[in-house]
Amino acid sequence: MRKVELLVPAGSPEVLRTAVRYGADAVYIGGEAFGLRAKAHNFSLEEMREGVAFAHAHGVRVYVTANIFAHNKDLEGIRAYFRELADVGMDALILSDAGVFALARELLPQVEVHISTQANSTNYGTFRFWHSMGAKRVVAARELSLEEIAQIRREIPEEMEIECFVHGAMCISYSGRCLLSNYFTGRDANQGECTHPCRWNYAVVEETRPGEYLPVYENERGTFLFNSKDLCMVGHIPELLAAGIDSFKIEGRMKNSLYVAAVTRTYRRAIDDYLESGEKYRANLNWYLEEIGKCTRREFTTGFYFGKPGAESQIYGNSTYIKEYTYLGCAGETDGRGLCRLEQKNKFSVGETIEIMKRDGRNLEVTVSRILDDEGCPQESAPHAKQTVYVDLGGLAECGDVLRRRNVPDNPPDGGCGESPCGPGAGDALSELPCGQSDAISEL
Repeated sequence: MRKVELLVPAGSPEVLRTAVRYGADAVYIGGEAFGLRAKAHNFSLEEMREGVAFAHAHGVRVYVTANIFAHNKDLEGIRAYFRELADVGMDALILSDAGVFALARELLPQVEVHISTQANSTNYGTFRFWHSMGAKRVVAARELSLEEIAQIRREIPEEMEIECFVHGAMCISYSGRCLLSNYFTGRDANQGECTHPCRWNYAVVEETRPGEYLPVYENERGTFLFNSKDLCMVGHIPELLAAGIDSFKIEGRMKNSLYVAAVTRTYRRAIDDYLESGEKYRANLNWYLEEIGKCTRREFTTGFYFGKPGAESQIYGNSTYIKEYTYLGCAGETDGRGLCRLEQKNKFSVGETIEIMKRDGRNLEVTVSRILDDEGCPQESAPHAKQTVYVDLGGLAECGDVLRRRNVPDNPPDGGCGESPCGPGAGDALSELPCGQSDAISEL
């Protein structure tokens, strides 16, 4: 079995630290230019250096995205940017554009290059081409099935790596190459400025009746024609490993620390449990599905992994997220009074019950017994975002623990983790697997 990497997004230094603490093997980040998440916080050069140093101190690799499709006007800026990256110390660049790839090989020959999913690599011939050009890894197009990925694995050099998305938002367009945003708003998704028009509500206009909008009825509000469910493959770790995938990639550089902590912790445990024994993985399957369901999310699907998705992979009735928990912040150091320092992200109050997410999988419920401001004055609540407060959590919070508050009933709305569970066939291949082995690909 090939060694597998859990690759986690980080849109800010805080999220990077959370990803590292909660079990990522590698993180991917963006700089202040030339990545596809222009609205993320992203990293200055100094923040990159600090983030790389923190990650490397914990044995975690860092990849920097520069995966726009460049226009002529971008090339000189990219050349200058790559020169600035020379002393950052990142482990790889993630690129889409062949011209940008050539600049990376010229200016940063010591840095691995990974080919982004935006490059639409759908066959082993393309993988071989990128390998011949010097690429270490290709991120497979999201439209590939597990059977196709397994064939690619058999047809490419042993040392070449395959990376695949296993969790997160899915794009209606081909591997994310979308023109809708540019058409409607002038903001180019392929240059990092997507306005997510796939999540908007649409109606039909008949040619001879301008201004008369005819809703495509799914409910009284019309329909969301392009709104895909989120990908979730935590119930299919054996099949992913059996296909020969080297890196399991989580989507979400716009996500906060709560999302990253929950997803990273869940996939980390699922991977480790399965590598220890198939029996342990099967025994804990409900825990993985329950924990992943606590993330801010849409309904879940298995995407293209088990064949082309149909109407069941779309959400026509709304474009809202399911949100069961509110992020309160990451715990800082505990002071001599036994109070935890916290830069709070959302309001909470004395007397409320909140959860401390432990890195080992435990969720500790604690009652907030005291809140003090930075001058030591007591307050009944922490209502101001980014206010530094000191909180009495009974000494149970450690530095870096993520704090959250449940804000919906125990029974979530339909669509928890997709079909059964996280898509078709979740339990079938598992039941066929001997403990600790992953030969389920023969069943696909």
